[in-house]
Amino acid sequence: MSKVKISTTLGDITVRLYDETPIHRDNFLKLAAEGYFNGTLFHRVIKDFMIQGGDPDSKGAPAGKSLGTGGPDYTLPAEIMADTLFHKRGALSAARLGDEVNPKKESSGSQFYIVWGKVYKAPELKQLERQMEMQQEQTIFNALAMEHRDEIMNLRRNRDRDGLMALQEKLGNLAIEKSRAMGRPSFTPEQSEAYTTIGGTPFLDGQYTVFGEVEEGLDVVEAIQKVETGAGDRPKTDVVMNVTVIE
Repeated sequence: MSKVKISTTLGDITVRLYDETPIHRDNFLKLAAEGYFNGTLFHRVIKDFMIQGGDPDSKGAPAGKSLGTGGPDYTLPAEIMADTLFHKRGALSAARLGDEVNPKKESSGSQFYIVWGKVYKAPELKQLERQMEMQQEQTIFNALAMEHRDEIMNLRRNRDRDGLMALQEKLGNLAIEKSRAMGRPSFTPEQSEAYTTIGGTPFLDGQYTVFGEVEEGLDVVEAIQKVETGAGDRPKTDVVMNVTVIE
């Protein structure tokens, strides 16, 4: 079992790193041992959502400097296990670039966030499951549209609106069939229990790698996510960190 201590200007946070995500665990331990995070900021803080840090460019950054793009010259392959390692309150997760430029969901080499989120009611989780199902169908539809790109472009050139509508309906129905064959997205009993009691950000599950969780200092995470922020969600008073390996 590996643990790190994130010492901040608002208190200490002890985090346990998951053995189930060895690439992210070993990378975080390596950077912490090198002192990579020392003097960096929690540069992006959103109340009732999360606190983000790990950008080396934030070290000593002057007020107003845009932050959030820094890191080592590598990314990490995704280690997403949404059913068992999920975004409950206190989860440590890897930040990453968006799907449009990062379809494999590879993680930033250093930037991370700690989840705060909110406590959900059971009907809200059911609504989220429906949204996840629609997102899954849309993702499949987009892939099918790419496969039929030449046909679509030809129909557009010929201004064949009826042909376009027919193809869209065909691909839409096929996307629904494929999505149902994959199984409808749903939260496990463990996820549902966590999200309706301690809270979190369930809509991020399956999208980002969760690789640890807070064992002590959740009150510090709460304090940080409440600080006053300015442009770019950066705290108006810097929240500085040092990260050390303790186990």
